[in-house]
Amino acid sequence: MVVSSLALALLVGVGTVAVGVPVAWLTTRTDLPGRRAWAVLTAIPLALPSYVVGFAFLAFFGPRGTLQGLLAPLGVERLPSIGGLFGATLVLTLVTFPYVTLAARAALLRLDPSVEESARLLGDRRMTVFRRVTLPVLVPAVAAGALLAVLYALSDFGAVSLLQFDSLSRAIYLQYGASFDRSLAAVLALVLVAMTLVITFGEGRLRSRAGVYAASPRRRPPSLVRLGRWRWPSLSFLAIVVGLALAIPVGTVGWWLVRGLAQGEPLRLVVDVAADSFVVGTAAAVLAVALAIPVALLAARHRSRLTSAVETSAYAGYALPGIVVALAMVFLATRTVPALYQTLALLVLVYGVRFMPQAIGGVRASLGTAGPRLEEAGRVLGDGPVRAFTSLTIPYLRPALVSGAALVFLTVVKELPLALLLAPIGFDTLATEIWDAASSGFYARAAGPAALLLVISIGTVALLLRADERDR
Repeated sequence: MVVSSLALALLVGVGTVAVGVPVAWLTTRTDLPGRRAWAVLTAIPLALPSYVVGFAFLAFFGPRGTLQGLLAPLGVERLPSIGGLFGATLVLTLVTFPYVTLAARAALLRLDPSVEESARLLGDRRMTVFRRVTLPVLVPAVAAGALLAVLYALSDFGAVSLLQFDSLSRAIYLQYGASFDRSLAAVLALVLVAMTLVITFGEGRLRSRAGVYAASPRRRPPSLVRLGRWRWPSLSFLAIVVGLALAIPVGTVGWWLVRGLAQGEPLRLVVDVAADSFVVGTAAAVLAVALAIPVALLAARHRSRLTSAVETSAYAGYALPGIVVALAMVFLATRTVPALYQTLALLVLVYGVRFMPQAIGGVRASLGTAGPRLEEAGRVLGDGPVRAFTSLTIPYLRPALVSGAALVFLTVVKELPLALLLAPIGFDTLATEIWDAASSGFYARAAGPAALLLVISIGTVALLLRADERDR
């Protein structure tokens, strides 16, 4: 399982670089038609839950899936299985390549074009310039994006379980549910944590050795590369990527939703699990933001070793695989406060603490921009420290607080391992309902909550992008 997990992580890392870097270059440095639209479309898959994409691929490419039905008139009675290492690699690459794309795009947009133009003046061809000049500059950003993809692949539970791939995260869950003695599950969890730490340390060493080119503060936009005869191959490449990562999952879920409704699949179940997801997502978002404010305030205004340790510890839980955190909370709750195990209070508490870092970053940045001037102005007018902070600073932080809460809400609604292990009996979320139905082969039943989760995911990302553009 260790070897198979490492193989999956390595293949996903290579795959995200192979897909993400060309997408970033095409959407930033070429005269590709519709560059902005392609940039948005290739970023959306990052918001899709891996288990929803896995369910969609099983339903579409499976032995008796939608594709087989379309090919049946041609005499195709059964397709090869999409599961295993190939399917897991494909699905996880499609949902994580935006990590590399976004990081590479940001690096390309910051790069001073005069560096590349100087190489061109020396007689190098464009591909030579890209290989010798541009690519070394991209290494730190691409390595960071690939690291996120690798860690995602190591920690993923939903997609690998649906696709029947024996990874460590799936083995931990199976061992937890199949044995009264859960010590082996704990050992496997420690192995997974050790692998995560080793990979993170290795990426840090690689990034520290990579060369960095400083960009000029006064730089003009780079000249766009004319694709010429490569325009249609480039468009075909992006169409395939978007088709696999976005169109097939959305279209397949929509098809099974319509089919389920035609067969009388009740929507009441979707309403019930959606209500449960909304309750726990909202409560966790409020808690995460409430916890993020004092941590961000300490980090931005009162720097010291203690505050640095507090901030680092806040991020530590977020860096661990979800199945590991879930297992740790099971052990902790059952041994210290058994009455708290499988209660809504514990689930919300764990969600709020684990995803608090998603709210810390924006709040800290906003506090750094505002400085202590707002509170000082309030004190001059006679307000106390607390009143000055709540009446002046909190309204200034509102955009960051709302964005952080939206991110936490979206992440909680999509989260699977914690919900499976910690949720109260009878408390089902959109994620657990999708996983239960899809893992049992009931695709029509899974389509309803999957469609709603896709709407929530894509809609939240669209609202966040719109808010970011408005703030700029």
